[in-house]
Amino acid sequence: MAKHNPYDDLPQVESFSVTSEDIEDGGTLAPNQVSGVFQVPGGKDLSPQLTWSGAPEGTKSYCVTVFDPDAPTASGFWHWAVANIPATVDELPEGAGGSADAMGPSDSDASLPEGAVELKNDAGYAGFVGAAPPKGHGPHRYIVTVHAVDVDRLDVGPDATPAFLGFNLFFHTLGRAQLTGYFEVQ
Repeated sequence: MAKHNPYDDLPQVESFSVTSEDIEDGGTLAPNQVSGVFQVPGGKDLSPQLTWSGAPEGTKSYCVTVFDPDAPTASGFWHWAVANIPATVDELPEGAGGSADAMGPSDSDASLPEGAVELKNDAGYAGFVGAAPPKGHGPHRYIVTVHAVDVDRLDVGPDATPAFLGFNLFFHTLGRAQLTGYFEVQ
């Protein structure tokens, strides 16, 4: 039986394209996008490089999320959430997300566009945390979504949760671009 994509339950919006030099849609995540914070051997916790195009007319900003719906929780696991990326931006480099060691953009915002807001992930820090499913739990999906938004800024600050961002996106998303990577610890 195919696993359900929780984004399918949201109102239908236009789709556009997202690609990554780091994640092949349907492929296995590389060590750079796996979690060293959660002690997966070789994990680096680097947010993936992303490039998007073809967003709907009227797009005024973007948000990027990475979500694991297969985590053994009632609410999945948010690996990354960035809001208020200017509409003039169509790419994020690998490692744009902050890091748990406080050496990444969570301190300096060096790799995120001016005005972007990085929220705390479910590991408790602002930035990207890589894949780390429980050993033997099977493959987990890591759904990378670029949301095209109809306002310049959503009213979310760095202390907002990814779920609160999702609530705001429910009312302001014009389009979504997605790709899914997989990872399991055996």
